[in-house]
Amino acid sequence: MDDLRRMAVFAAVVRHRSMSAAARELGMSTSAVSQQVRLLEQSGGVTLLHRSTRKLTLTEAGERFHVRCAELVTAAEQARAELSASRDTPSGELRLSATIGFGRHIEPALGQLLRAHPQLRLSLLVDDAPIDLIASRIDLAIRYGPLSDSNWVARRLGAFDVWVCAAPAYLAQHSPISTPADLQDHTWLGLNTSTLSLALANTLKRKSKSAESITLQLTPRVMSNNQLSVQQMCLSGMGLGLLGSIDVDADIRSGRLVRLLPDWQLPPLDIWAVTPQRDAQPAKVRQSIAALADYFLTLPGVVA
Repeated sequence: MDDLRRMAVFAAVVRHRSMSAAARELGMSTSAVSQQVRLLEQSGGVTLLHRSTRKLTLTEAGERFHVRCAELVTAAEQARAELSASRDTPSGELRLSATIGFGRHIEPALGQLLRAHPQLRLSLLVDDAPIDLIASRIDLAIRYGPLSDSNWVARRLGAFDVWVCAAPAYLAQHSPISTPADLQDHTWLGLNTSTLSLALANTLKRKSKSAESITLQLTPRVMSNNQLSVQQMCLSGMGLGLLGSIDVDADIRSGRLVRLLPDWQLPPLDIWAVTPQRDAQPAKVRQSIAALADYFLTLPGVVA
């Protein structure tokens, strides 16, 4: 490593054709610069510079050696510039992990950022089961509900409502639902054991000053390890589901689904941006988190 530093000092001396000028650029004394060049010559066993009181000239060996030293300095400057660009401008590959149902949110959430920065590439990995961020080289993950203890860094982006939903076809063939107690008698669709299913505590609270609540013991008849599948089964009329407002608002507005008991609410689910590192984040991660935070707050039922 000492030789690398001395090579950079030697390149500066040649560039300025002066020990003193190189010293000023490097923030060193002239004697220290001269010593570094002398040590470089001693370690290589050759003379690199002819010195006189008026000027410095390169020896033949010095000329050849300087070419490589200059290349070294240029490469180091380019590396530093690329590091600065990574810090200040989104570029390179962004590896994003999210649930399968999140795929439809990518364009409205990150499309503008990608269009503004052509050097930024997106690699989306979708899986409803949590994955190892380090092993999968994930830069940023979107998670919902409570987070397990870990060394990951999490930023809360907001929280969304969870609604009790059913398809009109299902409701037409089953007993009416007017109170939370009526939910016990119906077919339920749900998730297998997962972070999201554990987060959906089946406690309904009335939206009133009385703060009336009721805890339900709901056992799904049909289960899946994928929330999007639960939503699709609910749409087909197979049963009732607890579905996120960010996923089903359009289905409810179009009449494909019905939101049941709107005067009652379940605990909202937090939305998290999770990263595997605690040190300075590159621009591609910082600006993606900011774009996602802004986007989520535009969705139905999402609060800061």
